[in-house]
Amino acid sequence: MNAEAGNYSQAELDKFDDLAQRWWDPDGPQKALHALNPARLGYVAERTTLRDARVLDVGCGGGLLSEALAKSGAQVTAIDLAPNLLKVARLHGLELSQQQPGIKVEYRQMPVEALAGEAPASFDAVTCMEMLEHVPDPASIVRACATLLKPGGRLFLSTLNRTPAAFALAIVGAEYVARLLPKGTHQYRDFIKPSELARLLRDAGLELEDVSGLMYQPWRNRARIVRRTDVNYLACARKPE
Repeated sequence: MNAEAGNYSQAELDKFDDLAQRWWDPDGPQKALHALNPARLGYVAERTTLRDARVLDVGCGGGLLSEALAKSGAQVTAIDLAPNLLKVARLHGLELSQQQPGIKVEYRQMPVEALAGEAPASFDAVTCMEMLEHVPDPASIVRACATLLKPGGRLFLSTLNRTPAAFALAIVGAEYVARLLPKGTHQYRDFIKPSELARLLRDAGLELEDVSGLMYQPWRNRARIVRRTDVNYLACARKPE
């Protein structure tokens, strides 16, 4: 896909923009995302140094992970295409900087492909969580993230596996039975198998270092890293020196 034509779905942007006002409500529509965030941050922090690192958060939404990275000492740039989500992220960021001076996130409304053309090899780490399954051309996102990494830098991704278990839990269970997520949040056809993601990473010149499962436990409202990758999973890839 030509990045200039827009590697996004307007319907997807509108869907998440509609959730903006309650993004930071831990009991709201993004309750599960709040529970996933500590596990995602821990996965990143175990594999790269965050203190004083330049980190890019792609598809940052309302800034949950972006702020957590900044609190861990990273210099964070965060990008998204949903204007209402970025407005919420910036407002919450202002509150954070007032409470903890010196901690801030630079939010920008732009596609990652455009940033890759503007600032190649600029970041020590790039995170792209729960985004690949929502765009028309995931390969374009991965290539842009690879371009933005410094040699030796790491890309961190999370997405959903295309398996019957993921359909049962992430769509039927989470959206229709437990109603943890708004209906229509996910489309099964857009889920990505680890083998498919590994190929995208190789094609972008990255070396896959790890694939781990990410299990959400709704009865505890917590998430943890596990071996099983048949539903949610995380991946870490390195750009060669």
